Amino acid sequence: MQRIAILSDIHGNMPALEAVLADISKRGIKRIICLGDLAGKGPNPIEAVDRIRDCCEIVIRGNWDELIGRQLTDKEIFTWHEDRLGADRLHYLANLPFSYDMEMSGKRIRFVHASPQSVYHRVQPWDSEERRLGMFDNTPETGKLEEDPKPEVVGYGDIHNVYVQHMERRMLFNVGSVGNALDMIQASYAIMEGTEGGSALDPFSIQLVRVPYDIELAVQHALEAGVPEMEMYIRELRTGVYRGLQQWAEK
Repeated sequence: MQRIAILSDIHGNMPALEAVLADISKRGIKRIICLGDLAGKGPNPIEAVDRIRDCCEIVIRGNWDELIGRQLTDKEIFTWHEDRLGADRLHYLANLPFSYDMEMSGKRIRFVHASPQSVYHRVQPWDSEERRLGMFDNTPETGKLEEDPKPEVVGYGDIHNVYVQHMERRMLFNVGSVGNALDMIQASYAIMEGTEGGSALDPFSIQLVRVPYDIELAVQHALEAGVPEMEMYIRELRTGVYRGLQQWAEK
């Protein structure tokens, strides 16, 4: 049986990333896949990019990676990270693949950051069934034709919200966020276990893991670095409430 750790959305939070990597190591898991958003929001983009680049066998592109790596906006929250990362890391982020397909226990598995449509196309667990089933579509971005066999399992990041759902004999799961969890204030990742290749008769499982980390150390790093939109970032770390929902949450 193979075990692969699946993580996403580090967002430059090194205390959270190191806690997750320590948990993965303690479990004896050697293979790691990252689903994007290495930098952005948090104070340590250089360290996060370098660490993920070093320890992950597959890394795919997130929306922050694309915006920062390709320098698509002049908003300070993005340019602050661009200025620190340097040309080589920006090139790395800009050229990460959109998706990754593999087989385990006879199942076709696909990983994307947000959806097979776009790194900006956000799908929540409470969205319509039609929208969630769209996560299994073949699109030009995935390099597949519409008539090709669809994946039976799809894993993604982006929404910072952990869940597993089954629909029409297919499995959809979200690994949550390492560095910017927005469902509870612990880092998260997933463990996928099965037989690489294999057959449908082989066992297959997804385990969702929560890892506590030193949030106040991450806050201190943000204060020392002076990251843009720092108050909102620190509030997200401490409360797990997305900045876009904060006004509603305080009513």
